[in-house]
Amino acid sequence: MPYALFCNDAQISKAYPSESDVWKLAHRSGLVVDVSADEDRPGPRRVLDNEYEIKPCRVAQGEDPAKNKAEAERQSRMELELNS
Repeated sequence: MPYALFCNDAQISKAYPSESDVWKLAHRSGLVVDVSADEDRPGPRRVLDNEYEIKPCRVAQGEDPAKNKAEAERQSRMELELNS
């Protein structure tokens, strides 16, 4: 089942093969924040910034979640090389 990033119930990313792929995209985009422990969950944890969610989605006609993942990984590698 493909997943995407949503804000206020609107899909704002392409579809990706897994939820963990979208977490990686959100992290690279600066949308993941660390929160401190509370009474329900000990220790710090990472959550999406306000109003963002990762949910299952429909794949747009002609879209390929595996291709989207490969393109995102390629772009991430290029950014790392440029920043080195």
